[in-house]
Amino acid sequence: MNKAEVKDLIASLTEELNHHNYLYYQKSKPVISDYEFDTKLKELEQLEQQYPDLKLPYSPTSRVGGDITKEFETVPHKYPMLSLGNTYSKEELMDFDGRVRKGLGTDDYEYICELKFDGVAISLKYENGYLDRAITRGDGTKGDDITTNVKTIRSIPLKVQGNDYPPSFEVRGEVFMPKEFFKELNDGVLKENKQRESEGKTPLTLYANARNTTSGTLKMQDSKIVADRKLDCYLYSYLDDSDTYNTHEKSIQFLERAGFNVSQTYRKCQTIDEVLEYINHWDQERHKLAVETDGVVIKVNSLAQQSELGFTAKNPRWAISYKFKSESAVTILKDITYQVGRTGAITPVAELEPVLLAGTTVKRASLHNANEIERLDVRIGDSVNVEKGGEIIPKITGVNLESRPSNAQKVSYLTECPECNTTLVRKEGEASHYCPNKDTCPPQVQGRIEHFISRNAMNIESLGPRTIAGFLRRGLIKNLSDLYTLTFEDINNLQFEETDEATGEVSKRSIKEKSAQNIIESIEKSKSIPFERVLFGLGIRYVGKTVAEKLAQHFVTIDRLMKASFEEIVSVHEIGERIAESVSAFFADEDNRQMIEALKEAGLSLETEKKEGAADTFKGLTFVVSGVFETFGRDELKNLIKQHGGKVASGISSKTNYLIAGANMGPAKKEKADSLGITILDESSFRELLQND
Repeated sequence: MNKAEVKDLIASLTEELNHHNYLYYQKSKPVISDYEFDTKLKELEQLEQQYPDLKLPYSPTSRVGGDITKEFETVPHKYPMLSLGNTYSKEELMDFDGRVRKGLGTDDYEYICELKFDGVAISLKYENGYLDRAITRGDGTKGDDITTNVKTIRSIPLKVQGNDYPPSFEVRGEVFMPKEFFKELNDGVLKENKQRESEGKTPLTLYANARNTTSGTLKMQDSKIVADRKLDCYLYSYLDDSDTYNTHEKSIQFLERAGFNVSQTYRKCQTIDEVLEYINHWDQERHKLAVETDGVVIKVNSLAQQSELGFTAKNPRWAISYKFKSESAVTILKDITYQVGRTGAITPVAELEPVLLAGTTVKRASLHNANEIERLDVRIGDSVNVEKGGEIIPKITGVNLESRPSNAQKVSYLTECPECNTTLVRKEGEASHYCPNKDTCPPQVQGRIEHFISRNAMNIESLGPRTIAGFLRRGLIKNLSDLYTLTFEDINNLQFEETDEATGEVSKRSIKEKSAQNIIESIEKSKSIPFERVLFGLGIRYVGKTVAEKLAQHFVTIDRLMKASFEEIVSVHEIGERIAESVSAFFADEDNRQMIEALKEAGLSLETEKKEGAADTFKGLTFVVSGVFETFGRDELKNLIKQHGGKVASGISSKTNYLIAGANMGPAKKEKADSLGITILDESSFRELLQND
């Protein structure tokens, strides 16, 4: 054969084998034998080895694996991978439905329900119909590129079917290990352990659960091993820049046409009652599925309505996750220990006789606070029921009183901090006890600094908990402002000891020259972080990311906020008394004021920067933004309002000055605005208002 004939044959075999893969893995309707498939695949492999330049990017030989990846590149997500709010009760689902109805101002909406599979979230980027990149969730804004390993998953198309797709789009889904193969994997371990036992060797540990095994598999360096693990993937979300589809259902139907593996368990529901019927059905039937599932995701179907509902600081308002009742187990409470958080809050922890629960071995569970211990009347030596809240965090849900030891004593909650021996305090109306020694209690100091350097605050990436702990032990820092006094000479080749909590073994660690340089550069870079994130990073109790933004926008500078009275703080839109009390108390503390002065001297941004040309055009005005817009994004509109001194509210009230109305806005909002005499602006009117400054 000449090269042109080889090229045609490679293309023909590639298309044929990909089609058979699709029939086998997604339709469960093979039309040729395994022997015939393997023979054709081997022929294609040999041709590609002879003519590597003719291998196509979507060749099925990529499924076999064999490439070695020493490091996984971290790359940003074009569209953030958001987490969902969780609920465990059907009453809370009804409340969610009420919020949707109120937010849209209409009963005209529908839901899509999908099972929540217990796997690893993945984002797949396609360019011109070919799989270009596969990225893990990571922290939601960036993840690891694991494309080589994902190509071994045979149900993920390397090339999409049909031609009705945009040049660039992304697909989200869940990679999982089928129950059957997970059992095979552990059966193999048990078999090998019998051999090791006969040879006097230490037995291998069984794989804990399918999800953790999937996660570990996806980060293996050898893609050949990944290919042998028989991972699968269900896709459930489509994203592009053009809003090609106006409902979630239509985008899912596209994925089905394009050859993606979509679980046929999804359903469109017209009412919340139909949603509850779906949940009740799958609460029983889910155990028959080939993959573990722990809940249901409920999404508003219309993308325009999703846009109108928008987001909270953490989650979309148009979706929620309902978790099925957790598995439970019975074990013995051996002891109660106490942990100290960065705010000084004390959390009692139940030390348990190890027990297998939902695929993992549980040794500890949270007891939350003194009230919970009192409510459960839990005692050392008790036989206790343990569940996983959301199948993640273990908790004690009950005590078997019949098996209680005769000498079991009622728990006396500790009175002194387990770390620094300071007498604990408990504020009126609060459930938790606190250690007031914020300045020298080690876990509090460490926790505040870790919060300060976190991604949503100062984003000092080169620092981590172990390094911070080393700096504290060596006395290089005492509080977060001391980070800005560190020099390269201070930390280059710095050595400190670390103790392994599990084994108690002590090891030595040192900071090499390159790491030291990275740390100093990251700290210097953080000086350009905007004021609202610095404020969030200070770790003031009850001041989360959204509250910090509101305070920074209102007071503009740290000095004005420090001087503000309780009444001035509580007058800020959506700032309550508890937050105002906490902020006032924080800035009344002389040590905190000195720390702020140190941060000023270090050159941190402690005032809100106005965009060039922005004025206080909207000072004292409150806006509500609703609907879908042609020339503005909803977030862009809100940012413009804030940059020009205005406030953005989520709902219409007598305090609202303007309603900016886009397409598909709920009629109830317009009616309410009209009844209150509120001015309604379209995009053009808003632009004119903006230009009047």
